[in-house]
Amino acid sequence: MKFDRQKFTHKKLKEIYRALLVPRLIEEKMLILLRQNKISKWFSGIGQEAIAVGATLALAPDEYILPMHRNLGVFTTRQIPLWRLFAQFQGKVTGFTKGRDRSFHFGSKEHHIVGMISHLGPQLAVADGIALANMLDKAGKATLVFTGDGGTSEGDFHEALNVAAVWDLPVIFLVENNGYGLSTPSSQQFRFESFTQKGPGYGMEAVQVDGNNVLEVYTTIDKIARSIRKKPRPVLVEALTFRMRGHEEASGTKYVPKELMEKWAKKDPIDNYETWLLQEGIISSEEKEKVRQEIKQEIESGLEKAYGEPLPVPDTSTELADVFSPYSYHAVQPSSAGKSKKRLVDAVSDGLRQSLERYDNLIFMGQDVAEYGGVFKVSEGFLEQFGPARIRNTPLCESAILGAGLGLSVKGYKAVIEMQFADFVSSGFNQIVNNLAKIHYRWGQNADVVIRMPTGAGVAAGPFHSQSNEAWFFHTPGLKIFYPANPYDAKGLLATAIADPNPVLFFEHKALYRSVADEIPDDYYTVEPGVASVVQPGDDISLVTYGMGVHWALEIAAQLPEVSIEIIDLRTLMPWDKQTVRASLARTGKMLILHEDTLTGGIGGEIAAWVSENCFTLLDAPVVRVASLDTPVPFVKPLEDNFLAKSCLKEKILDLAEF
Repeated sequence: MKFDRQKFTHKKLKEIYRALLVPRLIEEKMLILLRQNKISKWFSGIGQEAIAVGATLALAPDEYILPMHRNLGVFTTRQIPLWRLFAQFQGKVTGFTKGRDRSFHFGSKEHHIVGMISHLGPQLAVADGIALANMLDKAGKATLVFTGDGGTSEGDFHEALNVAAVWDLPVIFLVENNGYGLSTPSSQQFRFESFTQKGPGYGMEAVQVDGNNVLEVYTTIDKIARSIRKKPRPVLVEALTFRMRGHEEASGTKYVPKELMEKWAKKDPIDNYETWLLQEGIISSEEKEKVRQEIKQEIESGLEKAYGEPLPVPDTSTELADVFSPYSYHAVQPSSAGKSKKRLVDAVSDGLRQSLERYDNLIFMGQDVAEYGGVFKVSEGFLEQFGPARIRNTPLCESAILGAGLGLSVKGYKAVIEMQFADFVSSGFNQIVNNLAKIHYRWGQNADVVIRMPTGAGVAAGPFHSQSNEAWFFHTPGLKIFYPANPYDAKGLLATAIADPNPVLFFEHKALYRSVADEIPDDYYTVEPGVASVVQPGDDISLVTYGMGVHWALEIAAQLPEVSIEIIDLRTLMPWDKQTVRASLARTGKMLILHEDTLTGGIGGEIAAWVSENCFTLLDAPVVRVASLDTPVPFVKPLEDNFLAKSCLKEKILDLAEF
């Protein structure tokens, strides 16, 4: 291995040596602790340290790095105190995740690091969002994100690179090519010889480096970073290396040919660099031993302190409170008495436009939302008012745009992301339920992202443009779900959702966009979340619903004057208003829960269970659920009408009234 010292001073070369040694010596200690059952799991980066260390040293301390689970050198080179790293590995309360997540699944704003989740690819799009924020701020900063060669087979890799290329984002995508995805060799992962062949396909530069040569990694990343700070654009870097231990320690390396292990053992990044330093007279044998002993002592001191740190003491109130970033709702009333008649689609547009005016750091993204104004014309005219930096057309890549929204949050921005249809959110499901929803609970980073979801049936659009999928997210802690049924609530709740620094799924029924209209305030205002609306008072039955169900309930109630029906519009589903539901049931003694979603696994089942557990003595009859058929949404109108819950609502109300 040849080392080109270029203009590096002796001092700098020694600093690099020390930085390279720290993760290796920590790893050697961790493997001992793993065998002693003092840590639960370890993903070894032995043999790959030069990539993490060299790349981190090449970036400015305030430039974000998004590492993987084999990049200990990123954390140590960023000078994270060793005792706190060890506390994290041991699940101590003073670790970065307070014992809620393991190893390197954490981030630190102080150290400009955003940790991974186990799905390997989502961090790539988060890097896009951070880079976008830097570009919008004209900060002149690079962002670096790691992935493994195996992880590049995921769609997240393609989506993130494509977005970065289209938007000219200053991101370095660093692929650690160690030849295996766990035990699967590269020949079974992809059919190209080098990742440098992929870059041109995305319209970006691609560079290959010897990932075991720390100076080559350092100088290459340094050169790229300097360049993209001045001329923003993404660059793909392939670092050739090898993992000398198993994917994690339990998996071993029996699947690796012996001759391949021997070949790469000779290319050890630390042994080779150390030998070169000795040969060049940059360090002496005595200095080498002194540095090693100093680091080992620091490790022991860090471990001793970490051992003394307490394990988390379970406190349910704290656990629940940390799911969301702290937020206190503050009501905003219209500043004038002016009102205009607006359809629901106009109200959504109004709320979004006024929020963009209110928050300079709000970015709106989605497919066809700029010049075209969105398929439902919600953002028509926005591009002219706010410009292309804030009103951003996106490629067809839901996962990458959702991840970019999280990246914007890391840099203090707000994001509203439009799903062209709520059905398409399944392509970005992982980002929502595993990244946005869990990140604050894991390490305190909020996800200031609102996802607008045009939803619902009744428009003859068939199985993939008509689904009611709010229940997909109702089960996931860390998400809020708003679902307005009228223009007033649509505008006010959207403003509330955007003000909230937590992730909100905002459902808008397509069939209501242009079929309902009300006089609503012209000015900006908010509506309190978690507070239901009693749309119609009644004495015989409490009908709990939301969205289109509100309008069905009103229509059927008008046909049944002999039954006094109290109609409750939940308005927000997470949180939902238990107090109003209970108070209504106390008056009527009977409850019917209606939603457009299919019956099995629907939100109505959870509400019914809560009522049965907490309000049983108030019930004069069983709780009744009315929902759509347990089939996909059919296309042709007679079948769709039969599918929808409205078709059996009158019958169910009469049955309950007679009970």
